Amino acid sequence: MRAVDTSTPVLVLRCSRHGGLGITRTLGRMGVPVYHVDGNRFAPSFFSRYSRGRFIWDAENANPEEAAEFLGGIAHRIGRRTILIPTSDSTAMLVAAHAATLGQWFDFPRMEPNLVRALCSKREMYFLAKKHGIPTPETAFPQSREELLEYAGRMTFPVIAKGIFGIELERRAGRRMFLVRSRAQLLHLYDAHEDWFRPNFMVQEFIPGGAETCWMFNGYFDRNSDCVLGFTGKKIRQYPAYRGLTSLGECVSNETVANATREFMKACGYRGCVDVDYRYDERDGLYKILDVNPRVGATFRLFVGANGVDVVRAMYLDRTGQPVEPAAAEEGRRWLVEDCDLVSSLRYLRDGHLGFNQWRKSFRGVAEIGVFAMDDPLPAFWMGVRNVRTLCERAFPRRSGDMPERKPELLPR
Repeated sequence: MRAVDTSTPVLVLRCSRHGGLGITRTLGRMGVPVYHVDGNRFAPSFFSRYSRGRFIWDAENANPEEAAEFLGGIAHRIGRRTILIPTSDSTAMLVAAHAATLGQWFDFPRMEPNLVRALCSKREMYFLAKKHGIPTPETAFPQSREELLEYAGRMTFPVIAKGIFGIELERRAGRRMFLVRSRAQLLHLYDAHEDWFRPNFMVQEFIPGGAETCWMFNGYFDRNSDCVLGFTGKKIRQYPAYRGLTSLGECVSNETVANATREFMKACGYRGCVDVDYRYDERDGLYKILDVNPRVGATFRLFVGANGVDVVRAMYLDRTGQPVEPAAAEEGRRWLVEDCDLVSSLRYLRDGHLGFNQWRKSFRGVAEIGVFAMDDPLPAFWMGVRNVRTLCERAFPRRSGDMPERKPELLPR
């Protein structure tokens, strides 16, 4: 990349895993001052050599008004106008809902809060995709047990059960989606985890096929909702296995997926980084949209142009008034998240869906890994510490009230 002005700082809002670490490194290596907010003091980005300041605070569960006030305090500590990058659905909705207040101190793509919430909600996204002619799996959103019983009588099992807002189902059930093979299993899942006062349960048709059917689009859309930079790729392995985020991915050109996403986001008036998941349905030959994440996706470092540009760098250049030179990603480039892929590989091996030689050959073409970096090794150590700590907490859970309340704080460098 050509020399650029990197004087404008960046604040990453939630940086708990490799996604936030990727933002830290891709901008830090350019010379951009990068600051971080996360509720976990072991967030790997906190220990990066590219981190200029670390704020411990749970933005995911904060009161929105308090959140705006706290972020304003961070802006004053930084001392100049800063680009704000949310990395989760809840923080993206927070920024959109409080754009007028946060805009006093921060720069970020402005969007209608209703649009951001609609894209985060699988229900609203489903109807938005239908409105704009984007294929999507057939889905039901029962508002009661009676409606679910009615739908179940017409469904062909297996089906996928999800949360309209995935994070809410994960808090109640420990997972964001379930493969359901029978009517009895579906009813049990609904009775155990649905909030009857705030319906969040959805049932989606199951599209057969393995990881080879899972496609992704990563892109950046400017102030006019034009796609400045866009990439497509495939998931090779997922974490958790078969149904989660990308643990091993590959850049593969797919103009059908790219054009559909550009048209959809343009029609919606979308601005900023976006991460979109599709699944190819060989039964009708259509690529069907599953999720739209109105923010930087954790997989974004899979997609890097020949000139070194990715969607985060494109966003930074565009928001600071500098030209973005688009470039295609290298076909076949692969990217790996070490700890996630190790766990997933063991599951695929155990299930007989991955042989040892196939597993070994799958690392050919890996150009970058998500956690360890030679120029920034410390985050990998702390990621390992956190993984061990998580395993211990699952094995020996604490009782409620054992941990004292931790107040927001700025950790010194």
